[in-house]
Formats: sequence, C-alpha cells, structure tokens
Amino acid sequence: MKREEVEKFITELVTPILQDTDITLVDVEYVREKDWYLRIFIDKPEGIEIDDCQFVSEKLAEILDEKDPIKEKYYLEVSSPGIDRPLKKDNDFETNYGKKIDIQFFAPFEGNKELTGVLLSHTENVIEVKRIVKGKEDKNPITIDRKLIAVIRPHIDF
Repeated sequence: MKREEVEKFITELVTPILQDTDITLVDVEYVREKDWYLRIFIDKPEGIEIDDCQFVSEKLAEILDEKDPIKEKYYLEVSSPGIDRPLKKDNDFETNYGKKIDIQFFAPFEGNKELTGVLLSHTENVIEVKRIVKGKEDKNPITIDRKLIAVIRPHIDF
C-alpha cells in the first residue's frame, strides 16, 4: 500500500475506536524516517492523557495484528498533536478564526519567509489574514495562495 492509502485505511480503523469517547482523531501519518512510523494524533477538549494514548494504541494494535495491512516493519505511536500542531483540516482552520497564526513560506512572500497574522477565513486554495506588524494588527486583510505556504501553526505568545 502507498503511504496515502495506509493513512486513509488507518483513519477508517481508528474512527470506530473513538466513536463512544470524547477523543477525536486529529491526524494519521505514515512516514519513513530511518524506520517506518505510524503516528496517530488524538485530542479531546480537556487534553489528552497517557491513558487515552494507551487505550487507542492497544485497541488499534489488536486490529492491526488481525488485519495485518502494512507489510513493512513499523513503529506505532499514539500521542497528542501538541499545542503548535500545523493547521491542516477545515476544522483546524475554523477553530482558529480570529486567532493569531504563524505562516512559513516555501520562498519569501513579499520579502519574508514567515508572517504572523490573524486568521480571518480560508478556502481550499487561499487563506485570508490580517498581518501583525510590530505587535499591531494591520487594517487591510491580505489573501495568500496556499500553494506558497509550507506550514501554518497557531501562534504561541511566551
């Protein structure tokens, strides 16, 4: 199976495990670093605890042992995505409307590789933000083509 097919298949396996819980599936990654890793990212309103990760890991491992869909040797990891997780899905974007985000570009956008702004809206192709310059929100929103963006994360003030 290709990486995308594995991720889709695992998403279909994890969804019923979470059905009667307050845990939500955030993302599934099947990536090769030195070895293959199957990473399941979960979240819930009050935050993920180690018991939640263990529950999902054990239930999923049982199903994976039975179905054996992945032929390569891999490591299964179940964890919280963290507070700085990239925005990927529509729900991630919608949850962050009106909030500060950090954008990293593949190549400089208007002279900058990074931009901090307030997320106003998004579509499949573009996002609309108000830039934050020297701590102040710009009055005029800008529209940025998502093809130019490497990653978008919630902004964290320290």
